[in-house]
Amino acid sequence: MRILIIGGTIFLGRALVNEALRRGHRLTLFNRGLSKPEAFPAIETIHGDRDADLDRLGSRRWDAVIDTCGYLPRQARQSTAALRGSVDHYTFVSTLSVYPTAGAPNRDESAPVLTLDDDSIDAVTDESYGPLKVGCEASVLDAFPQAALIIRSGLIVGPNDPSNRFTYWVTRAAKGGDAIAPPARQPVQFIDAQDLAAFILRGAERRLAGIYNVTGPAERLTFGELLPTARAALDSDVRFHHVSDDFLRAHDVSEFMGLPLWLNREIAESFMTFNIDRALAAGLTFRPLERTIRDTHEWASAQPKDRGKPADLPTQLECKLLEAWLS
Repeated sequence: MRILIIGGTIFLGRALVNEALRRGHRLTLFNRGLSKPEAFPAIETIHGDRDADLDRLGSRRWDAVIDTCGYLPRQARQSTAALRGSVDHYTFVSTLSVYPTAGAPNRDESAPVLTLDDDSIDAVTDESYGPLKVGCEASVLDAFPQAALIIRSGLIVGPNDPSNRFTYWVTRAAKGGDAIAPPARQPVQFIDAQDLAAFILRGAERRLAGIYNVTGPAERLTFGELLPTARAALDSDVRFHHVSDDFLRAHDVSEFMGLPLWLNREIAESFMTFNIDRALAAGLTFRPLERTIRDTHEWASAQPKDRGKPADLPTQLECKLLEAWLS
């Protein structure tokens, strides 16, 4: 297949490129050339800003397009208008953040989503991110009603992840010693970028259409199961101390980013338990968790020590928390 990828050089995009090449597809990348432009020198790349330079795609044709970086409905309308006569299938990478944070457990694709009164706003914030993605989905579905694949992705993890949300637990396990952890019963959901890429490529090959929640694993996973798996996979002596939600709140630890992936019980039970039955029926598969952990550790170990870590529990703060919890 001839596939156009909008983006393609940072995280999921890199996994998509590698998987597409492995499957024998011919690729064209369209991006600004600002983030890791050296990643794929042998692949045809058209440099341009999707806001102003879609005309650089010209009259070319592709069998499919995979849009990894649409955040504004205006962008989705522009790209679908430019490509309506040039591609047969349109995959749009959305997010589980289209759903309200609080909700029932086991929500499927029919659950209510967030909305905005005005989808013309250009500011992507924590509050507007999800609703704007809903607007993007609507634009893609309107332009490709029978040939649009909407991927509502959960937390993406693995090598090249810039967020450090999952990577933190891998590197913390590898470090060893006493470590603070969220309540053992808290559920967690995430998907290896390579597994997500494989599902997307299979969907494009099969002209799969519709909306899919795509996260993992197939069965419920908790911190009490994830962290021992990381300990064993990395042959570490780490000792995780599962503290309570009340303890973390009392010590002003921020959720999700301050202690990566920690959410209070009520939110975790709604936002870390999405139903993925539809994606599983469509062929979603997962590599062993141990492999994701080891791959992530290998990648993280090769990164600069001073790399930015948006999600992190600083060592000094962890020591204070351990002292308070163990005293």
